[in-house]
Amino acid sequence: MPRSNAFALSSGALVGALFLTTGVAAQDADLIKRGQYLVTAGDCVACHTAPGGKPFAGNYALNTPIGTIMTPNLTPDDETGLGKWSYETFEKAFRHGIGDEGEYLYPAFPFGWYTKVSDEDTKAIFAYLKSLPPVSEKKQPNDIPFPFNVRTALITWRTAFFTEERFKPDPNASAEVNRGGYLVEGLGHCGMCHNERKLVGNSGLAGKMGGGVIDGWYAPNITPDGHQGIGAWKDEEVVAYLKTGTAPGDRPGVAAGPMRQTIEESLSKMTEADLKAMVAYLRTVPAKQTYKEKDLQAFNQAGAPGAATYLTYCSSCHRPDGKGVEGAIPALAGNTSVQAKGPETVLRVIYGGLTAQNGYAPMPAIGQEMTDVEVRNVTDYVRNSWGNTAPVISGDAASDARAATRTMLSGTAPCAEIPQEALKAAIDKAGAAEKLKGLKQQDFVPVLNAIVTQVKADNTGAGDDAIVNGLTSAFCKVGKEDDRYGKPGWSTVIGTFSNVAYSQVKHPEKQATAVPGQPPATNMAPARN
Repeated sequence: MPRSNAFALSSGALVGALFLTTGVAAQDADLIKRGQYLVTAGDCVACHTAPGGKPFAGNYALNTPIGTIMTPNLTPDDETGLGKWSYETFEKAFRHGIGDEGEYLYPAFPFGWYTKVSDEDTKAIFAYLKSLPPVSEKKQPNDIPFPFNVRTALITWRTAFFTEERFKPDPNASAEVNRGGYLVEGLGHCGMCHNERKLVGNSGLAGKMGGGVIDGWYAPNITPDGHQGIGAWKDEEVVAYLKTGTAPGDRPGVAAGPMRQTIEESLSKMTEADLKAMVAYLRTVPAKQTYKEKDLQAFNQAGAPGAATYLTYCSSCHRPDGKGVEGAIPALAGNTSVQAKGPETVLRVIYGGLTAQNGYAPMPAIGQEMTDVEVRNVTDYVRNSWGNTAPVISGDAASDARAATRTMLSGTAPCAEIPQEALKAAIDKAGAAEKLKGLKQQDFVPVLNAIVTQVKADNTGAGDDAIVNGLTSAFCKVGKEDDRYGKPGWSTVIGTFSNVAYSQVKHPEKQATAVPGQPPATNMAPARN
């Protein structure tokens, strides 16, 4: 689910400026600031910001089982947004799923969860949205075929699955658990991704928090089950994962896809107390197995066709024993995300790669150099080796994942922009565009070392991950269309570049050529000159 990461919520400067320019009364400051936090907790910016568009101006395309739904403009523009909406109109849409013209809203908008939000919080959310700078952005039409485009038919879904009710605290639970329940079941709408059967909404029939496919990714089981869920995780590990996308200690894995974006845009900006409360509540959800180990297909690890593929493409980084490199490359052995019921997330990462995050090295989109059969086989292998157990892939899951993957590292998406202005300026100042243009792979190390030294000297405040990803974006812009690299091999070239950039950012004094445990750049597909 690709979403814009360009917007970073700021709780101070933005709101302060708005008071000066819009005449918002001083007594409303706390209400708007609270609303901003709640909008962050709900990650509203994710679905209401189109790629490259203005924050909250809508026209993000939601791909749903019934067709494509375009999201509306939430800014206070009079003609195209919420400018003329009263609180009563907003509340009816937000908590009841009824639009300003009396139409039923599609449950892709999580009003089935937002119905639990309190009156006070709903008013704060509305106050914050009304304080945003208005943006004129007319909503584009949905692309929903008959009969799903007939909104009156939604009465069937509403009758069966939607109940209008505020959150009811459990009198037998602690205040912390109830706070967590309010967030998880309300604004956080965690079940929107992590319930098994999405169309059932937030009812008890939905396989609560047991994991399921969402937009081509697999949202894992987050019940207290010890193998498939978070039962074996310590509370502090789950909190760290929610805040950063990785967990401390021997807990392997990094967040990818929609979860990574949710962490960046929402969870990482929430208070430690609220994250702890969410974990406390998840501990109370009944443990659930999304598959029974006795039902797993027999997997012959010794004779698995994916073993050779793993040794060829993966073992130099993730090690033959699947344990990775501590602090640089996550382990596959014991990784709960790898062992989820569905293989979708593993497949998408193999095809699309991962940019640097939380100190971990970028992962090249290695699947672009493999056949779908090889990707399917190696996915089955890593999901059933070193003590891992998971269902083997059936059907067209691998080819479907390839078709759905759109990332910069795979060469199937536009080059990413550098969101940090200071970092972008420093990379430009270092002459990256000229120095990286037509760069031979054997020259990656010395050229990157010089650029990294200049960029770090500028003290932009950007972390190592941001510098690595920023340099990769800069290289993408000058190299993606360069015939000297060869179109079929571009994913290998940019993957090599990103890993050399990681090495230089982490250890510039060593003039390293690759991530620890990874082959040197010169062993990768060479540039054509």
